[in-house]
Amino acid sequence: MDLTIRYLGLELKHPIVAAASPLTGNIDGIRRLAEAGAAAIVMESVYEEQVRAEELRHVALLEEGAESQPEATAYFPESPDDRGVLEAHLETLRHASGDVGVPIIASLNGSSRQGWVDFAVQLEQAGASAIELNVYRVPADPLETGQAVEQSYVDVLRAVKARVKIPVAVKLGPYFSSPGNMAKQLVDAGADGLVLFSRFFEPDVDLATLTARSDLEPSTRYEMRLPLMWTALLSGKLNASLAAGTGISTHEEVVKYLLVGSDVVTTASSLLEHGPGHFETLSNGLQEWMASHGFGSIDALRGRLAVSRRHADPAAFMRAQYYQIQTAGHFTLRQ
Repeated sequence: MDLTIRYLGLELKHPIVAAASPLTGNIDGIRRLAEAGAAAIVMESVYEEQVRAEELRHVALLEEGAESQPEATAYFPESPDDRGVLEAHLETLRHASGDVGVPIIASLNGSSRQGWVDFAVQLEQAGASAIELNVYRVPADPLETGQAVEQSYVDVLRAVKARVKIPVAVKLGPYFSSPGNMAKQLVDAGADGLVLFSRFFEPDVDLATLTARSDLEPSTRYEMRLPLMWTALLSGKLNASLAAGTGISTHEEVVKYLLVGSDVVTTASSLLEHGPGHFETLSNGLQEWMASHGFGSIDALRGRLAVSRRHADPAAFMRAQYYQIQTAGHFTLRQ
């Protein structure tokens, strides 16, 4: 059975990829995932704010000691890890890209144009096989137009693509007035792939302290409906790789994403819950399902349920599905 697939121009042994998570933030975790069978690994994100904050703390410490005795050349105590957040991340990437035997995709979460570009260049130099731009941006200013928000994504992508030669994917959220057009704009601007979707921070309220509560629950299979729908709508429409992965728990979710047209699936929550060994469970389940349904390769399976392959008018199809659900009496009122 042929499970190989191409994603971002990379030849992968199967379509199941480890998404960015605490498991992918250090060399030991990356090695464990590779040994467990990950086809590729997305490293934990580099956050520009974290790097800048560290730089500011270092400057503050230097200024604090500026008036000390000049002979105190060892004024600062030695740090057990004096490399800094960014250099430690780059060193992990250097080791992983040369040691683990699977493609390592760097994840970058910037906050300024210069940060996106500078860090992308350093990630490429450290050996990343590709870069995933994890664009997290909540347009909180009511005066900012949707067009301006969309253009900011395109500008970041173009700036990065102008400086790096390795493939670049964009991980974006679903909250655009026209996600399909946004996807097309990014591909036209040079995106080699799209990852659907980012999970936005949605705060809760702590009634005991009357404050916002920051937490993020692992994704569940019920959250896969939105990326599943948009993967089905975009598959066959864009000249770029597609990745999706929200809500993966079993091989069934993997199969569903492949059927609607995803090139690869990415998972973090299931690995955090079950451990790296869950790769074998997902891969074996995928192969057993394919064998039982007569599919000998991923290419034969992928995109069978893509909307563009089955319906001449996708918008009319989606409207019809909505109408049927609303009028079929699926919901009943409790007495």
